[in-house]
Amino acid sequence: MARLALSRHQSMSFAMPHILRSTLWLSFFAVILGSWWMMYMMSMDMGLDLLGRPNMMAQKMRMMDPMMSDMAMTRFGPVFAMWAIMMAAMMLPTMVPTLRSYEDLMASADGTRAGFIGVILGYFVVWVAFAALIAGVQIALLYAGVIDLLGIATSRWITAGLLIAVGLFQFTRAKEICHGVCHSPMMYFLGHWKTGFGGGVRMGLGLGAFCVGCCWGFMVLGFVGGVMSLLWMGAATLFMVLEKLPQIGHVITKPMGVALIAGGLLVIASPYFIGG
Repeated sequence: MARLALSRHQSMSFAMPHILRSTLWLSFFAVILGSWWMMYMMSMDMGLDLLGRPNMMAQKMRMMDPMMSDMAMTRFGPVFAMWAIMMAAMMLPTMVPTLRSYEDLMASADGTRAGFIGVILGYFVVWVAFAALIAGVQIALLYAGVIDLLGIATSRWITAGLLIAVGLFQFTRAKEICHGVCHSPMMYFLGHWKTGFGGGVRMGLGLGAFCVGCCWGFMVLGFVGGVMSLLWMGAATLFMVLEKLPQIGHVITKPMGVALIAGGLLVIASPYFIGG
């Protein structure tokens, strides 16, 4: 009986960490799916289809003067909430390689599940701060007439300028440094290792700051196709995930820069080909 009780105790002790790990990962992906669902519902409420194309109601909304409207997209609070949810939907998926690296160190170092949660929290706090910043930028651009109520640039020159600027950033030293950290989170952990929940938060804050430095441009490109466009959100998320994969991340950064610059030049030249 004693041996049976000991065996059961050992089995439970072995199972608990696996149950906790599964619960944390399932919760993590549930937050991502929930965020995407909320963005889908908001996009549909704004009159956009899955490709970000506005229906008749949304087209009328684009023509409205923000000074004469009391819609949610003219106020900082709702715009900030939208961006914060968008950051959860788009940026949490890019954390998967980082979290896997932390888990690898749990076996060889003194990482804990509390530290694991801390890394997520610190990382997301940085992106929520960025959401507040870009929400303020969106409101300012809206009232300046640079974008409309759907968050779409009102001039092809603005569209082209954003595409070219973000494309050029792909070739800068700042991008190289920030991408180097995002692309190799294990090296960051080894150089900045801190234990416990607080240590995880501090490392998450650092990683989040480098990630903002690496990916801010793709957030700004929301003003090209519309910040509520699910097509833009999906494409940007996919690229940022691929960019952080150790196997191919370093290969696709500069080709994307070339593609964005070419896209900007095409926008400038398009009237000469299609008229207008």
